Amino acid sequence: MTSQQDLPCIGMIVPPAHGSVPPEPLALYADRARFVARGLALAELTASGYDGVIDRVVELSLELRAEGARAISLMGTSLSFYRGAGFTRELGRGISEATGLPATTMTDNVLEALNVFGARRLAVATAYAPEVNRLLTAYLEGEGYEVASLEALELTDLDLVQSTSTDRLVELGEAALSAATGPVDALFISCGGLKTLPVNPVLEARHALPVVSSAVAGAWGAMRCAGLDPSAENGGRLCAPASQASRQSSSPAAAPG
Repeated sequence: MTSQQDLPCIGMIVPPAHGSVPPEPLALYADRARFVARGLALAELTASGYDGVIDRVVELSLELRAEGARAISLMGTSLSFYRGAGFTRELGRGISEATGLPATTMTDNVLEALNVFGARRLAVATAYAPEVNRLLTAYLEGEGYEVASLEALELTDLDLVQSTSTDRLVELGEAALSAATGPVDALFISCGGLKTLPVNPVLEARHALPVVSSAVAGAWGAMRCAGLDPSAENGGRLCAPASQASRQSSSPAAAPG
């Protein structure tokens, strides 16, 4: 039996100060990978809050490499989209150049997941306040997506985000889908702090369309970045084992190392 210490190690940079590994990668992949994390101590989900911590990303990446990480993921969606697509790409490159390891961001993973399903017209549900919702809409539209609707919890406090119940998240997803005028290709639930693992399969079953959430896409993308199998029985359509083979062509290119 393989011990946790013998499994491939993936490093994660997370917004909260406590620096705990998010629940989704542990629930989906704990038998296949070991996860270590460092926290940015993000004070609030606002552009000024992100500005206050984003310069620590490389420092924490180096700490994760020293702990044995073979790939590194920035596990924050708004942290990686708030300054636009060019900055998202710079974040990944900066981590790779500093550490010599493959690197990814949660925003990268979300776009990869949407592309898996060929989804361009989206119903969007978020945790964010209006300022960040505007930044997200601009980002998505700049990348060629159509935002058919957007419903939000309008939260800036991380603790409130992480304590949002499954029932409330299902309601939020339903509201986003109901608000869309005409059919959509997918529902996107944005914010890695929202615990969406039990939410996605419920909404997928009700509406017969894919649900891409930051939390699950981030775990899936981190595995792919490390060159590991991202399939999982309980991860909804994105992680479904039967369809992983057809997704290899959309896998990101490995960075140096």
